[in-house]
Amino acid sequence: MSDRRHALVTGGGRGIGAAIATALVAAGYRVSITGRDAGKLAAFANSLGEHCRAVGMDVGDRASIEAGMAAARAAFGPIDVLVNNAGQAESAPFHKMDAALFERMISVNLMGVFHCTQAALPDMLAAKMGRIINIASTAGLVGYAYVSAYVVAKHGVIGLTRSLALELASKGITVNAVCPGYTETDIVKDAVANIMAKTGRSEEEARAELAKGNPMRRLVQPQEVADAVLWLAGEGASSITGQSIAVAGGEVM
Repeated sequence: MSDRRHALVTGGGRGIGAAIATALVAAGYRVSITGRDAGKLAAFANSLGEHCRAVGMDVGDRASIEAGMAAARAAFGPIDVLVNNAGQAESAPFHKMDAALFERMISVNLMGVFHCTQAALPDMLAAKMGRIINIASTAGLVGYAYVSAYVVAKHGVIGLTRSLALELASKGITVNAVCPGYTETDIVKDAVANIMAKTGRSEEEARAELAKGNPMRRLVQPQEVADAVLWLAGEGASSITGQSIAVAGGEVM
């Protein structure tokens, strides 16, 4: 791909988002990464060189998204590839869950995808070409106990992916989801700490508990998710749309 193509990655400063941004820059894209921690985001963008720029953005705030998209366009031009990666996971038994937690999960994980996609889509419609790649989760394909709000949000992302893929199929724009299983990220580190605190298990036991659902008996690596995104962003995936690709060692089929 030409380095003239502009990819925007939400939540691009760490974890899966950082791996995706790194892969895209290496493949010749100009990449805008967004996030709320301006200092860390800028430091990471600088480490990737001149073809990566940091853009302050809160995916839970439509005005922040509009301003961030405008800043990204000013630096690198219209957005050709949108990777909706920003997300957040919180756990609680359903009967103890308050509405605020539920609303946070919907706001960040689902409404963020809605707002960012609406904001970036005019560029792709004008170009009659584009890629929208939503980082969902295996939680968008199956249920998990104690994370019902997160599961609801990610199921919504899968539904939006499928519906929007049909709407845009004749317009040169593909819409797909990548669904990682438990991946070596800060979210998993938090989950491990939570298991340790609540059950008294060791870190090794807590990590094994998370990995046991993966038939390969290991956590997914961020680079493995990034490789799937890189393929979906490329010309070789031009006929792939509306798909939810699990990167989970066979956990979901």
